[in-house]
Amino acid sequence: MKSDHLGKAAIEKKGWLLSHRFLLLRRLTQCLILLLFLLGPMAGVWIIQGNLSSSLLLHTIPFSDPFILAQSVTAGYIPIFQALLGMLIVVLFYLVVGGRVFCSWVCPVNLITDAAAWCRRQLKLRKEKVLSRHWRYWLLGMVMILPIFTGVMSWELVNPVSAFHRGLFFGMGLGWILFLMIFIFDFLAVENGWCGHLCPMGAFYSLINRFSLIKVAAINRKNCTNCLDCFDVCPEPDVLKDPVHGSEDTLIKDISCTNCGRCIDVCAEDVFIITTVLHGKK
Repeated sequence: MKSDHLGKAAIEKKGWLLSHRFLLLRRLTQCLILLLFLLGPMAGVWIIQGNLSSSLLLHTIPFSDPFILAQSVTAGYIPIFQALLGMLIVVLFYLVVGGRVFCSWVCPVNLITDAAAWCRRQLKLRKEKVLSRHWRYWLLGMVMILPIFTGVMSWELVNPVSAFHRGLFFGMGLGWILFLMIFIFDFLAVENGWCGHLCPMGAFYSLINRFSLIKVAAINRKNCTNCLDCFDVCPEPDVLKDPVHGSEDTLIKDISCTNCGRCIDVCAEDVFIITTVLHGKK
C-alpha cells in the first residue's frame, strides 16, 4: 500500500536517524569536500589545493577529473604526467565505489537538484516523462566532439560543477542565474531533469559505473510490500524495476544508479543493501 508520507513506515519502524542515514552521510560528505577546498584560501590550511577539476592532496597526491581531462585531449592539449596519474587515481576509485557516486556524494549541484525534487514531492507535482534519459549521452558526445573542431573546451564555459567551484573563490556572479535555471527546470519542467536527463558529466561517470564493484541490491525483495517509496525517492527510478519486480538477479546493474542509498533509507522492510558484485546475486 502507498503511504501518504514518503518514508513514513521506515521512520516508524527504524527511527528518523536510520531512515535518513545515507542522506545525512551524503550531505556531510558534500559539505566536507567543499570545506576542504575552502580551508586553504580562507584559513591558510592547505589540505587540498585546486578544485574538483584538478587538485593536489597534501601537496603530494594528484586528482584529475577524467571527464575534463578527456575534453582537454580532444581539444588538442597533451596532458602532463601528473594529470594522467591524477586521472588514474580518480578512475580507480570510482571503479570500486561506482562512477555515479560522484553525482550523489560529491557533486555540489546535487544539493540544488535534490532541493527541487523535495519541493516537487511536497507539492505532489505530477511525474511526466517529457525527455528521454538518453539525451545526456547525446550531449556527452557533443561535448567531446566540439573541442576537436574548435580547440576549446566549450562545455567548461557553462559546466555548473566548475561554475560552482569558481564561484566559491571568485564570487558567483551570473552563476546564480545558472543554478536558479537548473532548480526551476527540475522543479517545474522535468523531475530529476538535469542530473537524470541532461548532465553530460553524469553520463560520463555512468560509463565508469558499468564496471564498478560496489552496488545496491534488492537482496530481501521477498519482504517488499510494494509501497513504492523507493521508486518515489530514487533519482533514477528505472534502475529499480528489474531488481525489485523483474529479473532473477537482485543486483542493480543499471549504469545510471548513483549509489545514493536513499532506497535503503526509506524502505521499512530492509529490502535493499549495499554490497559487491560478488555477493549481490540472489
